[in-house]
Amino acid sequence: MVHSALFDTALTDATRHGAVLHDAFSLASSSGRGIGVITAGDNLMRLFQGLGTSLSIAGLALLIGIPLGIVLGALRITRNPIVRVILRVYLECFRIIPTLVVLFLAYYILPAEFNIQVSGPTVAVVAFGLWVSAETSDTVRGGLVSVADHQVDAGRALGMNGMQLFWYVRLPQSINLMIPATINLATRVIKTTSLLLLISVIDVVTVGQQIMEANRMAHPDAAFWIYGFIFLLYFIVCWPLAKLAQTLEHRAKERNNG
Repeated sequence: MVHSALFDTALTDATRHGAVLHDAFSLASSSGRGIGVITAGDNLMRLFQGLGTSLSIAGLALLIGIPLGIVLGALRITRNPIVRVILRVYLECFRIIPTLVVLFLAYYILPAEFNIQVSGPTVAVVAFGLWVSAETSDTVRGGLVSVADHQVDAGRALGMNGMQLFWYVRLPQSINLMIPATINLATRVIKTTSLLLLISVIDVVTVGQQIMEANRMAHPDAAFWIYGFIFLLYFIVCWPLAKLAQTLEHRAKERNNG
């Protein structure tokens, strides 16, 4: 009897959940009118412009963060313990603190405390740039220390100083390992730009929200199509980068094994 009651309860729950899913898909596909919202008026152009904003912020953050991260990564292999500890703390801060919290601090809290005004795109570029520099520094450090000690010793025997060892010994042999990780980081940055709507940046997600709000009554299923289209845009941008990183990583492993 107990097993029968449990089975009946599970069957009832499954039926209810199935009905909910059926209703959701029925709403999404009903008459197909919601999909027309994407191309209505200038909505499609606005979505592409929002995507351009997201990509430009991600690109600027990478442009700032990667060179800074290379410098910080090189400094992390120095013998100065104070420098290494400071840079380690810098890295861990951006690893532990969520990016959303950093954006909120930089856009809402700090400007209010110091009575200054900073635009959302500026905050996004700076916050993402610092995050990228921290992650890149760890990637660079890992790549540099992967170079065999005997090769570094051979460079020192030739009279190379620290800078020459970095440019002519460590960097050329480790860059194949750094590039795939950096491309993966770029993909993460692009995806994280979806948080920009929370700091009043008119990115692709914000535009999607605006279109849905404007068509909530006329097209109740617009959210399904708008979010689906935004997903498709992110996929088109990020999937080739992910595949490129995977291919380069595979080639780097083959070189190291060969």
